[in-house]
Amino acid sequence: MAKPDSLFFFIDPSRCIGCQACVHACTECDTHRGDSMIHLEYVDRSRSTQTVPVVCMHCEQPTCAEVCPADAIKRTADGVVQSARKPRCIACGNCVLACPFGVPELYDERKIMMKCDMCYDRTSAGKKPMCATVCPSQALFFGTREQIDQLRPQSIPTNRFQFGGQAITTGVFVMAPRRLAAPAPLVDVTAALDDRPPARAVRLTLVPPPASDRTGAAPADATDPFAAVEVPS
Repeated sequence: MAKPDSLFFFIDPSRCIGCQACVHACTECDTHRGDSMIHLEYVDRSRSTQTVPVVCMHCEQPTCAEVCPADAIKRTADGVVQSARKPRCIACGNCVLACPFGVPELYDERKIMMKCDMCYDRTSAGKKPMCATVCPSQALFFGTREQIDQLRPQSIPTNRFQFGGQAITTGVFVMAPRRLAAPAPLVDVTAALDDRPPARAVRLTLVPPPASDRTGAAPADATDPFAAVEVPS
């Protein structure tokens, strides 16, 4: 069976509370042999405790599969990128280095790469992945677009990411604030290099001396040598 086309996996990093329930639930999956295929990353550990769940994003053109010399990684017709096939995987680690999201892991003792396959035994039957089943804050959600739009009206799902000159479209969606999702106008940061300061002129005017000092003195213009001086910028 294939994953139903109407069901998608959504990640909302802003709702992750770092409880690691997803990590422990993933280890319960029989196909993972006690290892978790999901992990948490800290956004800025030196300043915050905010965590983000990291799973396979199931790219439309998976880089891990493209660099695999043994053709061990397959993407099924329903868009799920499967873990490496044991008979083919040569544990070269190319996929680990190539993945822009840092998901695949190489298990040296087993000589195989393993990664999240969206709990294919469950999702292909219309069930939620293990991690989404136990997430108490619904930072991991598996459902339809209509359901996520109803649950998160202030957010918008996105599945396009830019890595340098490479644009990647994924099967997994990340929830982002709706007001920041609109394309922002481009800012020409080099335009400031052409800015010219406004023309200005500095006039030096001396304060006239007290009347008592003027007695018998020369005319005021004669005591002010800078009265008519202009200094251009």
